[in-house]
Amino acid sequence: MSDQSQRVNDQIRISPVRVVSADGELLGVMPTAEALERAGENGLDLVEVAPNERPPVCRIMDFGKFKYEQKKRQSRNSKQHQVQLKEIRLRPKTGDHDIEFKVKRARGFLEHKDKVKVNVIFRGRENAHHDRGREILNDIIETLDDIAKVEKPPGMEGGRMMSMVLTPR
Repeated sequence: MSDQSQRVNDQIRISPVRVVSADGELLGVMPTAEALERAGENGLDLVEVAPNERPPVCRIMDFGKFKYEQKKRQSRNSKQHQVQLKEIRLRPKTGDHDIEFKVKRARGFLEHKDKVKVNVIFRGRENAHHDRGREILNDIIETLDDIAKVEKPPGMEGGRMMSMVLTPR
């Protein structure tokens, strides 16, 4: 709720109000003045929590503490992971050990909930071996099958690059 929609103490004009105590116990319907008095006795605030009810529902609570916890909860929720597209580049002649190493890096990216784009780049005479590129990409799909699913299957992009995109499961 925003600051404007939540009335506190003297801002509550309507009388009577239904009051809920600090520990969640229903105190019943009473005049606003009496509810303010009860809140004051405990050193707490009277906060309107359901202004559209008839009569409006107010709660006795520490409003400053409530606002602080609400703000903390808000910031915790906004710190979600931004998904990034990580890129891995290979060539048709890349050795098996190097491919294993790159696959291990891809696995790390996928575990951190990032997408991975795997590119096989062809230069010169390598262009005659698109089948080798597709074979490499299919092996990678098989290896990472437990953690990733294929978002975009292997295919040529432009004349010199075959690529695919994997997303975390």
